[in-house]
Amino acid sequence: MDPQDFAKAFRVKDGSRFRLARINPAKTPGFKNKDQVERMVAKGVERLAALQEKLYASDRWAVLLVFQALDAAGKDSTIKHVMSGVNPQGCQVFSFKSPSVEELDHDFLWRTTRALPERGRIGIFNRSYYEEVLAVRVHPELLQRQRLPTELVTRKIWKERFEDIVAFERHMVRSGTVLLKFFLHVSRKEQRRRFLERLETPTKFWKFSAADLAERDHWDEYMAAYEDMIRRTATPGAPWYVVPADHKWFTRLVVVEALTTALGKLDLSYPMVPPNERRALKAERVALEREPDA
Repeated sequence: MDPQDFAKAFRVKDGSRFRLARINPAKTPGFKNKDQVERMVAKGVERLAALQEKLYASDRWAVLLVFQALDAAGKDSTIKHVMSGVNPQGCQVFSFKSPSVEELDHDFLWRTTRALPERGRIGIFNRSYYEEVLAVRVHPELLQRQRLPTELVTRKIWKERFEDIVAFERHMVRSGTVLLKFFLHVSRKEQRRRFLERLETPTKFWKFSAADLAERDHWDEYMAAYEDMIRRTATPGAPWYVVPADHKWFTRLVVVEALTTALGKLDLSYPMVPPNERRALKAERVALEREPDA
C-alpha cells in the first residue's frame, strides 16, 4: 500500500459525520511486518530532513504539528522518532502542562500563541490549546481557576471555544502556517499494558504518575470530549489525523508520511541567487583557490 494512501485514510477534514468508535486503535491496514514499517519510517525521516532543510532555507512557510492524546499513547516517542533527522536549528518543541498563574491571567490561547513557529521552522505542540476543551471540560474545577467573569461561563462556553479555535487556526493557515493535528488513539487495554510496563521497569518509573491512573476513571468522558473536539474543529485547512496508536511503529509511519506529503505539496526550493551576486561569488571562489596552502 502507498503510505500516502493510508495517511490520507486517517485524515478528517470535515468532522460532521466523524465517530471515534469507528477507528480501531489496533488497526495497521496493509502492514503486519514491523521491520518493514520501521524501514519505511527511516526513509520517511530522510525525506523529512531534506524537505526541512528547504523549508528553512526558503523562509516562506511555517509548519505546526499538534499532538493530542491520552497518557501513554506515544506522543513523546513519536515526536522523538519522526523528528530524529531534523536539524534542531529548524525545529522547536513545546510541551504544555498545567498553566502558570501568569498564563491563567490571559485568554486560553495566549500561552500557545506565544510559541507559534516562525517562517522556515517546524513547531511541535505536545498537547496544546485543545486541552481547554478536553481536560478543562472533563474537570470543570480547572475552568474555575481561570477566574472568568461569571456571566461568560455559560452552557455555550465549549461551543464558543470551538469557534475561537477554528477562527484562530484559519488565521494561522491564511498567514502561511501549514497546520497538521494528530490525535493518537490508544485503546484502554493498551494504555493499561503500558502503565504496567512502566511500573515493572525501574528506568521507566519516572514516567508514571498516580494522576495518570486517576484519569483512567474518566475514560468515557475523555472519549466523548475527543470526538466532539474532532467533529467541531476538523477543517480542510486544519485537518485532524486520527491515528491508531496501539502499535507505535505504525503510528510513526502515518505521522511521517502525513508530514512529508504536506511539505511536498509546498514545492519548496532553495532561494535563487541574483546574477550579480553569482558573479561576485565566482570571483570570491577564484580568490580562495589562488590562496597558497598554509
